[in-house]
Amino acid sequence: MKLLITGATGLVGRAIVEISNKHGISVNYLTTNKDKIVSNENFQGYFWNPEQNEIDLDCFKEVTAIINLAGASISERWTADYKNEILYSRINSLKTLNYALGKIDAKAINSFVSASAIGIYPSSLDHFYTEEDQAVDDSFLGEVVQKWEKEIDALSHFGFPVAKVRIGLVLSKDGGVLPKLEKPIKSYVGATFGNGKQWQSWIHINDLARLFLFIVENQLEGVFNGVAPNPVMHKKMVKELAKIFKSPLLLPNIPRFALKLILGEMSYLLFASQRVSSKKIAEEGFVFDYPNLGNALEAFYMEG
Repeated sequence: MKLLITGATGLVGRAIVEISNKHGISVNYLTTNKDKIVSNENFQGYFWNPEQNEIDLDCFKEVTAIINLAGASISERWTADYKNEILYSRINSLKTLNYALGKIDAKAINSFVSASAIGIYPSSLDHFYTEEDQAVDDSFLGEVVQKWEKEIDALSHFGFPVAKVRIGLVLSKDGGVLPKLEKPIKSYVGATFGNGKQWQSWIHINDLARLFLFIVENQLEGVFNGVAPNPVMHKKMVKELAKIFKSPLLLPNIPRFALKLILGEMSYLLFASQRVSSKKIAEEGFVFDYPNLGNALEAFYMEG
């Protein structure tokens, strides 16, 4: 097996590359920055520019599976321009891959797995979402994911299995939400957002990387939720972190209007509530190393 990964230098991409190389799987990757092109035995970079529909077709050499993680971070302020970047960085990447695969003999490809997001599910305090749910969240994020997944599905005409991983809150010490929550808690200024009852479906970075590779290796297709089996309410996540650092939570909850003043529309991310099931991927035989929040956090902070 040889992988082609887009977004390989991002948080999830780095974790997939690390696990792949440990298992002797070589990786080709696409980058928009020619200065970031690395060439070694197991990790070979190629240039692309999805905005211009440019791609080095050599990136497909000996590749048997593709993992698509390309897309601008949703954790920047949502100005009108940046909202366009969030959407079109995802759409253009897939259109460019679709175009490129039409230029080569795609018969060697036996798996295409793309990132998606649980943000497609409507915010709810009581619903437990599975991959069968068809409703789409009435928000900017819901719109983005719906259009993103439509573009992923457009690759199905090549005949290889196409899978979508709806990723939840990724826990990692190297980026994402944990460092942002950790810093104020360690400084004794940690607080819960709103009433803290919003559900957060999270996943340990290593489990997510393994999940992508599991789908590739088993040539699965369709939608899979990339979340751990046990979602928690936001207030539980904050309390668990405070317990790890032995830091009391002294401040009152931060009201929604205050965060909207600071963060604008992006504050929606802090209050969206999605309780999401991982039963489908588990039934395929995937086993989570970190099914519970407590053991996931201990792995980051207690084991060094």
